Amino acid sequence: MSRNTARRKVVASLATVALAATVAMVTGSVSASAATKKLTPQTGGTLTFLTHSPRLDHLDPTRIYTGRDLAFETAYFVRTLVSFKHVAGPTSTSLVPDLATNTGVPSNSAKQWRFTLRPGSKFQDGKDITCADVKYGVSRVFDQTVLGDGPTYMINWLDIPVDKSGSSIYQGPFSSSAAGIAAFDKAVICSADNRTITFKLGMSVGDFNYLLTYPVVSPVQKAHDLGDKYDLSPEATGPYMIKENTSAHLMLVRNPNWNKSSDPIRTPYPDQILLNYGLDQQVQDQIILSDSVPNAMSFDAPLPTNLKAFFESSSFKGGKLNEDTAFVGYIAFNVKKMPCLQIRAAMYYARNAKALLDYAGGPTYNGSYTTSLTSPLNTVDYAANGVWGPPNPDWKPEGNVAKAQALMDEAKTACPSEYKRVTTTGVTIDVRQSSTLTDTIPINKAAFARVGIVVNYNPISAGYYPTVMNASKQNDLSNSGWSQDWPNASTVIPPLYTPEGGFDLSQNTGEAIYPAFHAAVLKAIGTSNRAAQAAQWKALDKQAAAQFWVLPTLGIKTQVVWGTGVQGAYYWLPQGEPDYAKLWVTK
Repeated sequence: MSRNTARRKVVASLATVALAATVAMVTGSVSASAATKKLTPQTGGTLTFLTHSPRLDHLDPTRIYTGRDLAFETAYFVRTLVSFKHVAGPTSTSLVPDLATNTGVPSNSAKQWRFTLRPGSKFQDGKDITCADVKYGVSRVFDQTVLGDGPTYMINWLDIPVDKSGSSIYQGPFSSSAAGIAAFDKAVICSADNRTITFKLGMSVGDFNYLLTYPVVSPVQKAHDLGDKYDLSPEATGPYMIKENTSAHLMLVRNPNWNKSSDPIRTPYPDQILLNYGLDQQVQDQIILSDSVPNAMSFDAPLPTNLKAFFESSSFKGGKLNEDTAFVGYIAFNVKKMPCLQIRAAMYYARNAKALLDYAGGPTYNGSYTTSLTSPLNTVDYAANGVWGPPNPDWKPEGNVAKAQALMDEAKTACPSEYKRVTTTGVTIDVRQSSTLTDTIPINKAAFARVGIVVNYNPISAGYYPTVMNASKQNDLSNSGWSQDWPNASTVIPPLYTPEGGFDLSQNTGEAIYPAFHAAVLKAIGTSNRAAQAAQWKALDKQAAAQFWVLPTLGIKTQVVWGTGVQGAYYWLPQGEPDYAKLWVTK
C-alpha cells in the first residue's frame, strides 16, 4: 500500500533481480543528505515528524498495512519475524532475519515453513517473546469483524478448512468454536521449547516468508490483548515504545527491555521520536522550508504549489527525495452501487487526466498515466494492459468526450435507472481530507459534467480506510492506491479484485464474469512456474481493466523533505519510503 494512502513461486533472489533490472528507473534527488553521508551517526536528540493527518490509520500490528506506516512502525516499535534489508538500492528487497534466526525453512513443496526465534528478544514489559506469542499474534487476523484492515494472506494460505460460505472455520481468538481452534492448532505449531514455529499451508507458497516482513505475523501477548482497543497503545517489541498517543501527537521513547544483541537490523539513534498530527499542509511545508525545526521530516509529500521551492530553489538547505515508486493510484468503483459498465467506462474516458497530472507537478513530480495496476518497477509481471492509457487509441490525456458521450448514450438504454441517478443526484466519491481538494474537485467536476455526470465528494478526515472498507459506509467510488506488497502481482490482483484478498473496494463479485475470473486468479496463485504465472497475471489485469472495476489515475512518484538537522536519509525500496530506522539528528 501507499505513502499517500502493496501460490507465488518466487524466491528472494528473483525479487532482487526484478528490482535490480529497474534500478535505473528510480531517479531522485538527495541533495542535502549526500553531503551528510560522510558524518558519523550520533545518538540522542528528538526526531520530529510532521503530518496533516489527525492520526495514523492503525498502531495494532495486525492492522498496519499502508507503506508509510509499515516503514515507520517496523523501524521503531514493532518487530517482525523477517525483514527486508535496511540498505539503499535494489538489494534492499532481499530478506534478512529479524525476530527469527533465519528467513525460513520450507519443506513439502513450500507447503510447510519453519522459523526459530532469536533468544533474548523481549516485550517492553521484559517478558521473553515466545512461539506462543507469535502464534497468538497470527490468530488475531482471523477476526476480521474486530481486527480488520490488515493483510489477510494468512487466512487464505493456512491449511484450515472453510465452511459452506467459503469462510475459514477458525474465526480468531475471541469467538472460535472448538473445531476452529483445533484446526488452527494443527496449522500453526509451536515446538516443545516454545522457540520454533511451523506454518502448514493449504497450497505451495514459494515466497511465504515475504509475508513475515509484515506485523500481522508479529507477537502479541494474549494477556495484554484488548481487542479493538489494543490499537491505542500496542506493546512494543522494537527499540522504542509508546509513551503518549494523543490527538496532538504520538511520542515514542526508548524501550528499556530492547537490546541490540537480539536485534541485528535496528540501531536506534534518537532518544525520542515525535509525530505531530493535524498540521495545516501549508504550515507544514513552511516549517521545513524555513528550517524552523531542523530535526523535522515531513510525513507527507509537499503541496504541489511548493514543489519548485523545495526542488528547484537554491535557498532550500534541507534534504529532499523525489523518487519513482511502485505505487499506482486508482479510484475504486463500488460495483454493487454502480453495476452499469457503460457508465463506469464513460467516467474513465471523460476524466481529464492531463489537467490533474499538470496540477500535481507533471511527470517530474507525479509519475505517469497508469497503464496497469502492476507497477512498471515489477519487470516480471508488468505489461500495459491496452485498455488504460496511451496504448489505447480511444484514450486521450484531456479526456475523450465523444467516446464517453457514446457510452452514456448506450447507458441511457442499457441501465436507465442508474443513468438517471448519475445525471441528476449524481455519484459520491470518498476521498481523504486534503487541502488539495479545493483545487482538484473543480477539475474533476468539470470533466465529468461534459457528459452529464454529476459528482459529489465525501471528504474523510480520519480513519479513511476503516471507513471505505466498511461495505455499509462506502459510497459509489473510493479514492485509493496500491503498491505491491513484494515483487509479484499476486500481491496486486488477488488483494484488489477478490474478497479473500482483503482490499476489494470494488465489491465486484456480482459481475457475470466474476466466477471465471476468480477461478483464473486461484489458478495463477497456485502456478509455480514464474514465467507462466506472470503471463496469467497480465491476462487477468487486462480482463479486469476492461470491466472498469477501478478507474485508474496516475503512477506515483513520492517526495520527502526534511530539515538540516536530519541525517542518514535514503529511499528504501521495500515500502517506497525513507528508511526511518537509519535516521539520526544533529541539532
